[in-house]
Amino acid sequence: MFGTQMTSSNKGKGTPMPFKTLRVWLFAITALTISGYGISIMFEILSSNGLTLLESALLVLFSITFAWIVTAFCSGAIGFVLQLLRIDPLTLKRIKPIKIDNAALKKQKTAVVMPIYNEDTHRVIAGFEVSLQSLKETGELEHFDFYLLSDTQDTTIAKNELSAWHALCERLGDTAKHVFYRRREDNKHRKVGNLTEFCERWGSQYDHMIVLDADSVMTGKCMLELTSSMQANPQAGLIQTIPIPVRQETFFGRFLQFASVLYSPMLATGSAFWQTDKANYWGHNAIIRVDAFINCCGLPTLKGKAPFGGDILSHDFVEASLLHSAGWDVLLLSDIEGSYEEVPSNILDYAIRDRRWVQGNIQHLGLLGSTKLKLMSKFHFLLGATAYISSLIWLSMLALSTIDAVTRALNSDVYFNRVYQLFPTWQIAKTDLIDSLLYLTIIILLVPKLMGIIVTLVHRNKRFGGTLKLIAGSIIETVFAIIVAPLMMVFHAYFVICVFLGKKVSWDAQPREGRMVAWREAFSYTLFSTVVAILWGAGTYYFTPTFFWWLSPILLGLLLAAPLVRYSSSIELGLFCKKVGLFICPSEVDNDKVLTDLKHHLATIEVPVNNAQLTIPVLPTDTPVVMKIQSFNKQSTLRFKAKIKKRLSKKFA
Repeated sequence: MFGTQMTSSNKGKGTPMPFKTLRVWLFAITALTISGYGISIMFEILSSNGLTLLESALLVLFSITFAWIVTAFCSGAIGFVLQLLRIDPLTLKRIKPIKIDNAALKKQKTAVVMPIYNEDTHRVIAGFEVSLQSLKETGELEHFDFYLLSDTQDTTIAKNELSAWHALCERLGDTAKHVFYRRREDNKHRKVGNLTEFCERWGSQYDHMIVLDADSVMTGKCMLELTSSMQANPQAGLIQTIPIPVRQETFFGRFLQFASVLYSPMLATGSAFWQTDKANYWGHNAIIRVDAFINCCGLPTLKGKAPFGGDILSHDFVEASLLHSAGWDVLLLSDIEGSYEEVPSNILDYAIRDRRWVQGNIQHLGLLGSTKLKLMSKFHFLLGATAYISSLIWLSMLALSTIDAVTRALNSDVYFNRVYQLFPTWQIAKTDLIDSLLYLTIIILLVPKLMGIIVTLVHRNKRFGGTLKLIAGSIIETVFAIIVAPLMMVFHAYFVICVFLGKKVSWDAQPREGRMVAWREAFSYTLFSTVVAILWGAGTYYFTPTFFWWLSPILLGLLLAAPLVRYSSSIELGLFCKKVGLFICPSEVDNDKVLTDLKHHLATIEVPVNNAQLTIPVLPTDTPVVMKIQSFNKQSTLRFKAKIKKRLSKKFA
């Protein structure tokens, strides 16, 4: 069984995934070739007058960042071809709708779990209820149970949750037998501990669990497609969808929402092609085989101090890697729709969320030496960490480039570097190579956006409001992304430095509703970088005006940092864009019923104020199991692999 690769949907059990190893090599060779070409150009440019120590450092930093953007470019290019031709990235056949196997659904049980922590009760209950009702409308609810797993520590919010839960059960009537609420007073190990307790108490009663986040909404059709895909792929331990951002009203929120739905499906399709059965897990909006999760995903506390020791923060990457190590497939199905989430509504809240992810992803670097993890898992860890560390590298490159440019400017008229030098040293500037590298970098950064627009124009044009509105929105999105990039670079670079200095971060509930950032708050987060940009720009303009103009796009973004933070958080500006047809998304054009119901629920149903002593909800009978804590060594991997292979052989003989 473990020698056969399954398809991405239920087109027949046992269908092989073609050219699995060849795909990885194709992707790797392409990425390495392009990276090598760009790095070789940079080497020629820097070594034209002899390679100094400073220039050697620049070359190393450039190599890392250039290889990083090339990786994303190659995924986008592959996804572009596959999406344009409507080819499934896993089976390499024409995309077909996922067939819901009603007979198979009746034979298995699935839990839908939503872990929460100090969240907005109103929004949590609304998303939980509309997802439940959407599944009920399919007629298949009897095969599912819904769990709201609270880790809330704030006593006021906890009371609100309990009050809202009782009101929810009254609204549901007989359907309430499918919903359960549990609150942990001790939220040990955060979300990991929350899901672990669920698995150890009730997990053995279910074949699968669909994990939602506090801001997730999922259609009943999406849940059925995930469950049917899992049933059709008995080797799959986890199947991930693409969560699409919705419900944004600020300019920045709508910008993020538009960019995500425009480009993410193409990038995910390309990633699914070369990751094959070793895709990643993003922590929510995915379905997991409970037996595999219980046996393989008990997370240890890592030895040592931060940033590499302690509780595993970004647990999702590690859980996917443990499933890989035990022989389970992790699949990314990029064509399943109806999986939604919400994103921060302004730059500051977005950066604060990234601060937590920076620490979690950098922690993964400490696991790269483990013999238990497969190479693809380590590559996921490396890519995740590089996504944030690259900002510090870019900033370091800019600083070193400035020093190099100023040094060259001061020594531009010096032709005799040694006391007894017979002939002058002429400075060589390889302008053609510099231009070539610049154009190559621009292509790698911007062409994936163009490819995403082309695919959308061909297949989803009307769902974005039509050609003119799509193109206009794309141009504004690209310009704003370029302007805001320097500020995000500074934020991420600062976060990376904080992580390596051992500064801890609090993992609190994320603010998700739109708000206008006050000027004082905007300046408090950006004033230092703006002052540095002014001094930086003045210095470079004085010593080397030519380099100043090359640097000007970076400086402009930092000079405008506070106004960008302030005005991009404007709800009025966001609603104006929506009114004139900019940043229109499919979820708005389609009027997806689950989102319409969510909007109606939030507008009409409030969290009841109840000072009476409310009873603790009844929970299912415990069926205790133990999630064995994993160790990152090869021996335990082989044991689990043999155990699972034996169990599957009996089950599917």
